[in-house]
Amino acid sequence: MAGNTFGTLFTITSFGESHGCCIGGVIDGCPSNLRVDYDLIQQKIKERQTNSLPYTSSRHESDDVIFLSGISNKLTTGAPIAFYIKNQDIDSSHYEANKGVLKPSHADYTYVKKYGIYDYKGSGRASARETLVRVVAGCFAMMFLQSKAIKIKAYTTQIGSIVYPKPLTQILPDADINDLHCPDKEIYQSMLNELKSTRAQNDSIGGKVSCVIENTPVGLGEPVFDKLQADLAKAMLSINAAKGFEYGSGFQSAAMKGSIHNDLFTSEFRTKTNHSGGIQAGISNGENIYFSVAFKPLASIGQNQESVNIQGEKAIYKGGGRHDVCVIPRVVPVVEAMATLVLADHLLRFNAYKIH
Repeated sequence: MAGNTFGTLFTITSFGESHGCCIGGVIDGCPSNLRVDYDLIQQKIKERQTNSLPYTSSRHESDDVIFLSGISNKLTTGAPIAFYIKNQDIDSSHYEANKGVLKPSHADYTYVKKYGIYDYKGSGRASARETLVRVVAGCFAMMFLQSKAIKIKAYTTQIGSIVYPKPLTQILPDADINDLHCPDKEIYQSMLNELKSTRAQNDSIGGKVSCVIENTPVGLGEPVFDKLQADLAKAMLSINAAKGFEYGSGFQSAAMKGSIHNDLFTSEFRTKTNHSGGIQAGISNGENIYFSVAFKPLASIGQNQESVNIQGEKAIYKGGGRHDVCVIPRVVPVVEAMATLVLADHLLRFNAYKIH
């Protein structure tokens, strides 16, 4: 199975399965002499856990990170940073009850056709538990970006039909006032009600996360196949349940005219508007980068669903198990992590140009 490494100079390789003994990763290309912010790592891990929330999975993992290399006296050494997290709260009973039956809209069918085998217990590599590795790696990328004053923040801007109506083009103060990372108290309550209602129906629901990157230098990104927005899109669409990506004016630009959409320059080489979303010709222009990611309703629900078994015979996939109602809010730190990995990678590539 290929495709387990992300990045060019700042890379993360992840390994492990949801119901295996552990998950983990190897970070390569992380600059040396970065002070390891263990508090940041624990904060982001906790944001992804949200174990105490009524609309998230009841699986409880301590998620203690064990580092094997690349750190000395709380400083990065420049060597590969290897780490792992043990899987402790494993319950495969629901998966055993559905053994041999293909879960609708999930990895079972494509995996068995591609590899001739699939991990029916916890979905193996297709499990969202793998994203914890990305969060840990993203913390190291964030430490690097913080040393360059680059800031990245993500917010929940939609759950089902409940939408935060304002475009998020800059980081907001004191936005972490609720467990959904929604920047509006009233909309947060409506989102919470939507999640509770969906849970009561033994169903799942989709959502959207919006992210802002500030203080990006001019020049990140390559002009053809490695455009900055293209790498951000690849990063976001690699996240479980991601279905759509847009940056800047996004899909709204299809209804606009050039005379309105063009970002006019001022004498300071700033732009009066930012429909470009901080990226022009695939390269950052110094304005805020902002983008949104749409996530589908999760395939795991509490209702029985019509399906077939691996022999192609009609069968019922039994509802139940321990699953989230929505990827929100657990995916918010994952979006941040993947954005930091892209920015860290391109910043190192940018610095390589400057050396020459």
